[in-house]
Amino acid sequence: MSKRKKKLVKIKKHELTKGIFSVLEANQKESFNYKQIAAKLNISDASGRDMLIKKLVQLKEKKRILEPERGKYKAIPFQNYYKGVVDVTSRGNAYVAVDELDEDIFVPSNLLNKALHGDLVEVYVFPRFRNGKKLEGEVTKVLERNKVRFVGVVQMQKNFAFVLPTDHRMYTDIFVSKNDINGAENGDKVIVRIEKWEGKSNSPFGVIEQILGKPGEQTTEMHSILAEYGLPYAFPEEVEAFAKQLDTSITAEEIAKRRDMRDVLTFTIDPKDAKDFDDALSFEILENGNYEIGVHIADVSHYVQEGTILDEEAYNRATSVYLVDRVVPMLPEVLSNFACSLRPNEEKYTFSAVFEMNKKAEILNTWLGRTVIKSDHRLTYEEAQEIIETEGNREEAIGNSGTESNAYSLLPIPLENTILIFNDLAKKLRTKRMRLGAISFDKIEVKFHLDENDNPTHVYFKESKDANKLIEEFMLLANRKVAEFIAKQKKTFVYRVHDEPDDEKLMQLNGVISRFGYAINMKDRKTITHSLNSLLEEVKGKREQNLVDTLAIRSMAKASYSTDNIGHYGLAFDFYTHFTSPIRRYPDVMVHRLLQKYLDNQPSEKQELYETKCKHSSQMENLASSAERDSIKYMQVKFMENHKNQHFKGVISGVTEWGIYVEIVENKCEGLVRTRDIKDDYYIFDEKQYALVGEVTKNMYQIGDEVVVRVKNTDLIKKQLDFELVQ
Repeated sequence: MSKRKKKLVKIKKHELTKGIFSVLEANQKESFNYKQIAAKLNISDASGRDMLIKKLVQLKEKKRILEPERGKYKAIPFQNYYKGVVDVTSRGNAYVAVDELDEDIFVPSNLLNKALHGDLVEVYVFPRFRNGKKLEGEVTKVLERNKVRFVGVVQMQKNFAFVLPTDHRMYTDIFVSKNDINGAENGDKVIVRIEKWEGKSNSPFGVIEQILGKPGEQTTEMHSILAEYGLPYAFPEEVEAFAKQLDTSITAEEIAKRRDMRDVLTFTIDPKDAKDFDDALSFEILENGNYEIGVHIADVSHYVQEGTILDEEAYNRATSVYLVDRVVPMLPEVLSNFACSLRPNEEKYTFSAVFEMNKKAEILNTWLGRTVIKSDHRLTYEEAQEIIETEGNREEAIGNSGTESNAYSLLPIPLENTILIFNDLAKKLRTKRMRLGAISFDKIEVKFHLDENDNPTHVYFKESKDANKLIEEFMLLANRKVAEFIAKQKKTFVYRVHDEPDDEKLMQLNGVISRFGYAINMKDRKTITHSLNSLLEEVKGKREQNLVDTLAIRSMAKASYSTDNIGHYGLAFDFYTHFTSPIRRYPDVMVHRLLQKYLDNQPSEKQELYETKCKHSSQMENLASSAERDSIKYMQVKFMENHKNQHFKGVISGVTEWGIYVEIVENKCEGLVRTRDIKDDYYIFDEKQYALVGEVTKNMYQIGDEVVVRVKNTDLIKKQLDFELVQ
């Protein structure tokens, strides 16, 4: 075991991709085979050489290095000007990420030349000899602004104002003339739009578009979070009006075009506070003894027609946003909570995947198409879980006594029987999926109990139980079968894809988890998957669980939407899509439309058009996720306001030169202990060990260490917690 760890550290030390470029760029006119590169990087073990070969092939395929002759590699000739995206740091300097280069280009703040975070720019790279350690450059042109609207606080002067942006990556304030203040007062939180930034002006000129409220107030801060990411919180009046005039009645004419499943036992299982029910399950026993199981999804595309202002608004939003105290829906309420919501005892139009399945959970037949259903029951996850657990208790009672006790003598009603059959089938589906190499990410979700004023009263953790997994497995099945159906036709489609993890990120993960006594076997895909699942299972219930889960997820590639199907690594599916949540995800609406077109034998749609839509949907999904995380941080800070000076056990979740991040064990709230506040020594950041080390005492603070902290300060506006170590 120790030898294995040593080899992994050795490869990590060389930072494989950077090592390859350092060899090739130092000898630009020469080409090298893998053995020569391995020798220069001191890679001598078999697994290291295998990893090197794999990385060289990847870099060549991505056109980041040349292969002038078979098995020999060479650097692409250096150029001075590149296009890239700016990443501004909290200190005002920046890095420009360029596709053709393995290394980001450092740009000091005085050479940004009005470029802002996220902008697409042209950058000039200084020759290597100017700074041998890293690439440095200067922004020569802003090609495309990432955004022009910013959230900030108004600072009034006599005849003008400045808006101080709350985003720490926005390094300049924004000047607003008297005529463009639009009623804002000193201290207001606002949305300001940059109009121009010309000549030698230190600040861009802007116009205040909207007053959000006073900093620190909950509604103000939630609207600020949405605005930071360019996400709306209200529908335009014309979109609301358009939605309200839609015909949402169920007509005999439309029913005649669909498979009528209103008489089949149908039910929903959702969170108890859910308002939109976009999926339902149905169950019937066939004459041959097999089961017919329907996965029914709200037919949103019936109401949201292409080319309408409703469709345009849904596409622009691309997703619903779930903040802690509110939901910002993708569709107006008349659709999301009423017409498209599969509420009990109401007839609804649906798009369905209907499976004939035997008791081994094997799929014998699949039918896809439009249906009409009527849900008989609305269950919460808690109610479904109680049915499952009660059956478990009943079986245990029979097993212990040999006879059925009076407590469980009543026969279950048909719905209860159905839930138990679904649970049995779901477990078989999950077992098969895990056997094929799926990764079991059951990350802890932080939730809050809110009072009548939406203030957090306490923190709890959402746990995925059998009832949740039951729904998950049948949604996964429907998504997979729809994707397989289209893939066989080789037509343009919207896939949900997930690439294999990057070797270097996995090595970094290995370095961290080794401190807890864990390791990932990186021999091949099968061993990686197996050891990741073992790791996630081993840490359950332990103090380091949330930290390890988070780091493991970060080591994975991000799932996204694409017309280019590369499969889904995490689920171990060759074909996968999103079909089951069109009320809250626009890609599912696209999937429904394409599926119906292909069921009608229409020709393939243009791939370029749908690839653009896929990229937009992926981008909006990421923005929504960031907003959701920020709302959780805000609520954590608000919760901890009432716990100042209390002592908490915590685990170090991150280490930087400015301090250590500590996650409280009992509520997962994370805060910063600043280096300057650790008084017993002068601490220096050791980058290799991810640790703060005392200069005199040699005390060390590393990721995973247990500490006791107290809450020193809470800042709702910055969504920031400051902790102090309790020595």
